[in-house]
Amino acid sequence: MSQIIIEAKNIGKKYRITHQRGGYVALRDVLMNIIRRPFAYLKAKASNTVGLGGTREDFWALKNINFKVKKGEVIGIIGRNGAGKSTLLKILSQITPPTTGEIVIHGRVGSLLEVGTGFHPELTGRENIFLNGAILGMGRKEIAKKFNEIVSFSGVEKFLDTPVKHYSSGMTVRLAFSVAAHLDPDILIVDEVLAVGDAEFQKKCLGKMEEVTQQEGRTIIFVSHNMAAIEQLCTSCILLENGEITAVGPTAEIASLYEKKFAGAANVQAVAERKTSPKPFYLSRVALTDLEGNPRTDFNYGDSMRITIDALGEAQADGYTIEFNLFDEDGTKISFGAANPVRQTFYKKSDKQYVLELGPLPLMTGIYSFDFSARLWGNERWDNWEQAIAFEIRKCDPWNTGHSIPGRTNGSFVIDQKWS
Repeated sequence: MSQIIIEAKNIGKKYRITHQRGGYVALRDVLMNIIRRPFAYLKAKASNTVGLGGTREDFWALKNINFKVKKGEVIGIIGRNGAGKSTLLKILSQITPPTTGEIVIHGRVGSLLEVGTGFHPELTGRENIFLNGAILGMGRKEIAKKFNEIVSFSGVEKFLDTPVKHYSSGMTVRLAFSVAAHLDPDILIVDEVLAVGDAEFQKKCLGKMEEVTQQEGRTIIFVSHNMAAIEQLCTSCILLENGEITAVGPTAEIASLYEKKFAGAANVQAVAERKTSPKPFYLSRVALTDLEGNPRTDFNYGDSMRITIDALGEAQADGYTIEFNLFDEDGTKISFGAANPVRQTFYKKSDKQYVLELGPLPLMTGIYSFDFSARLWGNERWDNWEQAIAFEIRKCDPWNTGHSIPGRTNGSFVIDQKWS
């Protein structure tokens, strides 16, 4: 029977969120208040300090997390943004303690959670190898022994004696992953850092992780939105949703469930409506068209689109703003935007309408979905409408070769937007 190397027992993580009263305040307003009403300002500041200046809310990032990992397994953790994946990795890495439950770990842990964590920008790459290795638990002799391997794998030999502040994000992640991979840990914990490297380096990293599991029998916990990498590397997966485990099983089965539930759940549709909402101010309708006003769900690379957003106020609400997020098939946010805040007052059953023009769209073939939200000033309440509408990019031929480029969009984009 394989040895259990990680065991999570009823893990929960709670954060306390404070909601300050009032909306956006400019620095000039703060300075004028201090000059005009210094005592009132000090009183308000004191109230905020002791927690009386706003409301507090307990937010559970993780709840009732239970699982076991055997030695030599490669476990993928998948889920939408905000599902609790990074929080779980931080608890496994012993960066933050759980609020409830406990983690039992047998072996040495190496973590690579964020690009350049533990790197000092003023130190050179050579100096940071020793610094980062020491932070990860390696002795000086061990680092010196593996120094040439670390440098060779990272591919930054030419810039080894250059301060890291002059490195690109790709160079930094190369060096950071190389140090962590050569730590020879019993457990290697890797967050979504591979998305920063280029395709060649990502392939190299996946090869290294396969090597340490297949040849050396080490355990890997891997978080990524790249389903191809998850399916290539992981033997099984854990699906997180709203801080809870909703499914555990073989990688192909869980990846398919994830795509159907989240990525594939965004049915391609040009119009969506909501008749009622518990919110006094909410988005009631969104419609997707081309620039001529024709309803469409199929677009090509370089096309533009128009989105009409209707907001309904059923109670007085002084001031609001409308925002959107654009997601790809994997649930990764690739673009976002917001209308300029407007100080308008909604009264009972009052309608407002926004028109958003986006494009040209620099998107590869695939299905994309929009989330929309409305934020009120003053009480900071939000109305979130997830996967309201979705569309498909059917053809991607940016150089007019007559041949569409297959594949999914990689990375985030700034898309031209015009609100009216």
